[in-house]
Amino acid sequence: MSKIDKSSTVFVVDDDPAVRTSLARALIMRGYMVETFGSARDFLDDYETHFSGGCLILDYGMPGMSGLELQDHLNRNGHNLPTIFITGHGGIPESVQAMKGGALDFLEKPFKQSDLMERVRAALDVAALNRTNAQAQIELQGRFERLTPRESEIVDHILANPGEISSKEIGRHLDISPRTVDHHRARILEKLNVASVVELIDLARRADYYGRAG
Repeated sequence: MSKIDKSSTVFVVDDDPAVRTSLARALIMRGYMVETFGSARDFLDDYETHFSGGCLILDYGMPGMSGLELQDHLNRNGHNLPTIFITGHGGIPESVQAMKGGALDFLEKPFKQSDLMERVRAALDVAALNRTNAQAQIELQGRFERLTPRESEIVDHILANPGEISSKEIGRHLDISPRTVDHHRARILEKLNVASVVELIDLARRADYYGRAG
């Protein structure tokens, strides 16, 4: 099943129905799309199947899977979801733990709605930036995917041995002629849309190619 584009949705996860209703009403009045859930598990069942993007208003202390456990699950599964924690009984240790996990803020109930809305705007800005960066990363990685196996071998050698990047050194390592290396190198620079080996190395860093090349 394909994901639904709800990149600007505010997800509210709280086991208190009154809190969910109050927050949803306030957010909708300000023009936000809102999805509410009574438990972390209910949220995960929907989010991991249907949704992408958005930001999360998350109750810290819930029965079953806690807010902190949900945050940890999202982090471990690569869901970079800007999160605002809310709690009725939080303290400094809890807030520190949440912030270490990447939370944007930790608000103690009762809080001003204006404070929450300010955090929501910031969270959606972060979400938009994350989407832009993710798309840029996909485009950069796509350039490397256009390389042939031999071209990838040459790139991998350059990245692993930046002090041995002459055609003669690469040819000796791969048991091919320097002239063949020159031909492949020209094709590599063209496919990656870079002008030099220095730019190639920088592109690999930005595309996180090193993890795959190693």
